[in-house]
Amino acid sequence: MTSELNDFHDSEGQEIPGELPLMAVRDVVIFNYMIIPLFVGRPASVGAVNDAMSKDKLLMLVTQKDASLDEPQSEDMYDVGMVCMIMRTLKLPDGRLKVLVQALRKARVEAFIQEEPHHIARIELIQDEEVEEVSVEMEALMRNVREQTEKILSLKGIMSSDLMVILNNVEEPGRLADLVVSNLQLKVSESQAVLETFDPALRLKKVAEYLQKELEVSTMQAKIQSEAKEEMSRTQREYYLREQLQALKKELGDIDDRSQEMDELRDKLAKCRMPPEVKKEAVKQLKRLETMHPDASEASIVRTYIDWILDLPWRKGSKDRLDLKVAKAVLDEDHYGLDKVKERILEYLAVRSLNKTTKGPILCFVGPPGVGKTSLGQSIARAMGRKFHRISLGGMRDEAEIRGHRRTYIGAMPGRIIQGLKTVGTNNPVFMFDEIDKVGADYRGDPSSALLEVLDPAQNSDFTDHYLNMPYDLSKVMFITTANMADTIPAPLYDRMEVIRLAGYTLEEKIEIARRYLVPRQIEENGITAKHVQFDDAILSKIITNYTREAGLRNLEREIGTICRKNARKVAEGNKGPFPLTDRTLSKYLGPPKFTPESETEIIDQPGMATGLAWTEVGGEILYIEISILKGRGNLTMTGQLGEVMKESAQAALSFCRSRLKKLKLGDSYFEEIDIHVHVPAGAIPKDGPSAGVTIATAMYSALSR
Repeated sequence: MTSELNDFHDSEGQEIPGELPLMAVRDVVIFNYMIIPLFVGRPASVGAVNDAMSKDKLLMLVTQKDASLDEPQSEDMYDVGMVCMIMRTLKLPDGRLKVLVQALRKARVEAFIQEEPHHIARIELIQDEEVEEVSVEMEALMRNVREQTEKILSLKGIMSSDLMVILNNVEEPGRLADLVVSNLQLKVSESQAVLETFDPALRLKKVAEYLQKELEVSTMQAKIQSEAKEEMSRTQREYYLREQLQALKKELGDIDDRSQEMDELRDKLAKCRMPPEVKKEAVKQLKRLETMHPDASEASIVRTYIDWILDLPWRKGSKDRLDLKVAKAVLDEDHYGLDKVKERILEYLAVRSLNKTTKGPILCFVGPPGVGKTSLGQSIARAMGRKFHRISLGGMRDEAEIRGHRRTYIGAMPGRIIQGLKTVGTNNPVFMFDEIDKVGADYRGDPSSALLEVLDPAQNSDFTDHYLNMPYDLSKVMFITTANMADTIPAPLYDRMEVIRLAGYTLEEKIEIARRYLVPRQIEENGITAKHVQFDDAILSKIITNYTREAGLRNLEREIGTICRKNARKVAEGNKGPFPLTDRTLSKYLGPPKFTPESETEIIDQPGMATGLAWTEVGGEILYIEISILKGRGNLTMTGQLGEVMKESAQAALSFCRSRLKKLKLGDSYFEEIDIHVHVPAGAIPKDGPSAGVTIATAMYSALSR
């Protein structure tokens, strides 16, 4: 866009008719003295240009109100425009026309004579009011306009000495206003308002107002550019440009989806109950997020961090059920026996009802698999009216699983404890660390060391997750851990916990648990009813003794489930039942007995045999020791899956017998000429026990004394 003082056609020497072809232009307002190139492509516009070229080359140009319209109608155009002379036309390869026009006279559209195929309008020429004498006030205003224009051009980095020379030589207020507006990129509505102001003095004042606003925006833009350049490197140019845009929108008060998102986060932060230091950090991160572009990678990291802070239950807890009778009823309903554990939980609830500030106990259930350690934790949570969350520690080797990753890592997340608190939504749940005896360690750290802080009542009130990097109070959480063997738990960790040992169930307890819980559950799961199959105590005892030799109940429930499935198939095939369970049907369903108790075998009284006691995972066992003497070279062979203690007992028994050679009336080289075979049968079950030494020595002495 250019403006010149010379080389234009004097409108006084050009006769302008009252009707002219009219063309609408987009995003530009044309003023007096302007020479401007236009690219014409719309059919109606091309028709208007061709019509003007076929006559006197005069064309009425008006600005359309909505630049997005491709076919504007009469109501879509401003009334005031410019009569222009077509100076040159050039047809481009894509079919468009490049037209160079010169503005001659301001005119108003009185009526549209033709709208198809192009517009023809009746026009009225407009003459600006004349200024007889430039007053002192007007001169000051003109000088102010020149200075503002120069400042704006300087801030925008557009230094045009030629333009300033022209502006300094213009003495007419109206002409100065037109030249300034035509060289600055004001809004179309503002430029049109200047065009439609016919009083030169008023027009200049209006331009001065627009210039003042534009100067403020340009100054702010320059300030933003200066601040942004200090923080951004060359490789972040795109990010820098986006920052400019965001800052401008903020200063101009534009409302967008980003602003709504920030408002939602601020509202959520205001409603969230959290410690003051946590809220201070959240406000700080929220301010950082506001200054970032939403597409920046750092923005997503900060947003995720803020979401974690807002979603955690800092001060939201569930109300404890302190009614001891109700709690005891819940515990008894879910589990049979386990009186020691139930008593400890009821003691805690009693203390809690008297002292609201007491910290939660840290319990460790140690026992063989299948005795109900995990389900007991769920029952405790239900009895106390708290949420329950389980974390499996088996095979865990990374300390970050407990403490979380630092936010500098890609894809960083909080540890399993903070994640669990977010999941349950309360700050006082029952947390169960399952299989704490199976925690490992490698180059990534030792999770058991991280658990020292978590499971220490004196320290866990200030537990710091690496991701949050802020203390979180875990003192209200009730921690329960489980283990199969206490020997593999690190000593410092073991010392922090109150260990409760869960022994295996006795035969009577297993029968009672099967009758109360396992049988009804398997009958329901397999779609049959109690009338189809009935388990009496004798059948349950047979299943427990001959088919499941375990401390827990998992295999017992599997065998009961097998029987229920067999009967479910019969029902599905049309048999109505009932289907009685006998020793014969039991063998048909489950196969031959897998174990035979020693108490059911015939006792044979012969040399080399003795009756002893042993420890198994099921409990104490009566078993027989069998000794065989063979010719050999003094070897001692032991079979029957003996534990280390029983093997040592066999060695001690052999040493005892060797020390009694004279009483046994044996030669000095007798033990070098024989092999002794120690065998302990009892169904190939691993066995151990400190009491086997006397029994093995008795059986060995008996075999040697024959």
